[in-house]
Amino acid sequence: MRRLWGKAVYKGVAMGPVAVLKRDERQVKRIGIADPDAEISRLGRAGRQAKEQLRELYEKAVREVGEGGAAIFQVHQMMLEDEGYLEAVREMIRTDMVNAEYAVAVMEGIFSERFAGMDDDYMKARAADVKDISDRLIRNLMGQEDRDYALRKPSVIVADDLSPGETVQMDKKKILAFVTVHGSVNSHTAILARMMNIPALVGVPVDLEDLHSGMTAVVDGFAGEVIFEPSGEVCREMEEKIRRNQEEQLLLQSLKGQENVTLDGHKIDVCANIGGVDDIGCVLENDAGGIGLFRSEFLYLGRDDFPTEEEQFQVYKQVVQAMEGKRVVIRTLDIGADKQADYFNLGREDNPALGYRAIRICLKQPEIFKTQLRALLRAAVFGSLSIMYPMITSVKEVRKIHELVEEAGAELAEAGIPYRIPRQGLMIETPAAVMISDELAELADFFSIGTNDLTQYTLAVDRQNQRLDDFYDPHHEAILKMIQMVVDNAHKCGKWAGICGELGADLELTERFVRMGVDELSVSPSMVLKVRKAVRESRFSA
Repeated sequence: MRRLWGKAVYKGVAMGPVAVLKRDERQVKRIGIADPDAEISRLGRAGRQAKEQLRELYEKAVREVGEGGAAIFQVHQMMLEDEGYLEAVREMIRTDMVNAEYAVAVMEGIFSERFAGMDDDYMKARAADVKDISDRLIRNLMGQEDRDYALRKPSVIVADDLSPGETVQMDKKKILAFVTVHGSVNSHTAILARMMNIPALVGVPVDLEDLHSGMTAVVDGFAGEVIFEPSGEVCREMEEKIRRNQEEQLLLQSLKGQENVTLDGHKIDVCANIGGVDDIGCVLENDAGGIGLFRSEFLYLGRDDFPTEEEQFQVYKQVVQAMEGKRVVIRTLDIGADKQADYFNLGREDNPALGYRAIRICLKQPEIFKTQLRALLRAAVFGSLSIMYPMITSVKEVRKIHELVEEAGAELAEAGIPYRIPRQGLMIETPAAVMISDELAELADFFSIGTNDLTQYTLAVDRQNQRLDDFYDPHHEAILKMIQMVVDNAHKCGKWAGICGELGADLELTERFVRMGVDELSVSPSMVLKVRKAVRESRFSA
């Protein structure tokens, strides 16, 4: 029996046979060439193929883990367009007259070592990204298919490391747990594991050569340990721990159909955040009270042109009808920053989080916006649909939005198409919106607080920058006081206010949110019943 420790990514317990994943040792030979232009053309074709592969991975990841976990594949697409990296490869092909595979392999080593040698964890993590996209390019150049990650039976995956692409390609139903030698708790693969609700440990000092597939392993995410070939006594202990964990899950299942009401009788709505139509089944399975955030930008991502009004209408209509009268809040497109679509021609920005994104694109390019608005107004006829606008900073923006909504309605009326102007809410995710929330409340039907961006902008911390993890504190009193201010200003105008950011699923804060008067918590579908349990164990009055 061998007991090893690592960093826990997701707290769960699993026991089963090991599947050791070792990377194929690939030899990239240096081959002299006579036509560098032809070789550079090969590189271009491999790059385009890689982008298509990444787009497919993105779409699969959106379906399985949602938009946040899928974003890494867009980051990799952007890295494939990095001129510094690509020009270095092309220059080596021209100067050394070598094949593209060899040039990519050399530059992979140079660039990844450059990142790995840096002092901070965030820049070190970029080394893995460079390696991932370089390996993909080389496989395409060599005409190799992606590795088959099919598992014959449910297994504990043990590997040196796993790329996001490898993680997403596996059959989620056959993954009992992840254990990796390298990686960090903030790596993209770790994030995916959390979103897939799979027990996982990283940084476990295990020699893969000492393991063999089929041996038994126990992964305890609560204790941060993995035990290979556990003794009978340990197996019995872990079986008991798994049993208790399953009982807790059954207890959560028993909450289906129950109200989200506190011990002293105060009700609160618990809804779900989703990134696409495929998530609706999970929303219904977890008995969510509605959809508090439908991220409409998934319709715009992973494609080569704008979705038509009819395409959007059909999707929105399907979602609204599937929810059978429950509230569906659809956020208008939130493109920009880390969510890029080439055909928008947004260009590169030094600080995209503060740049041309979300409602700013909609107001600058109103025809794109009105196409979406017309689709939403048409779908509102079929159920309880509400529209929510992201990245608001001023009253002027809201008034302009309302003008465009009226224009969209007039265009539908002129065409004789049935429509309804639904309730319209605002996402509160900038400090500016918080400070004028008393004025905004008079123009909106509801507020939904996006705590991810609100925390980022308030603390001046880039939430994508892992080196700043120690400074990113969503429990900061400034954030909590802002939430209270927004709720109070909404209530003064007779409007409701919810939270749709990750903080809504923070069970340590559920009772505090209840006492603040937060009317709705919208979380990932898998957290709905856990939040319901926390609400039912809370008190509204101190």
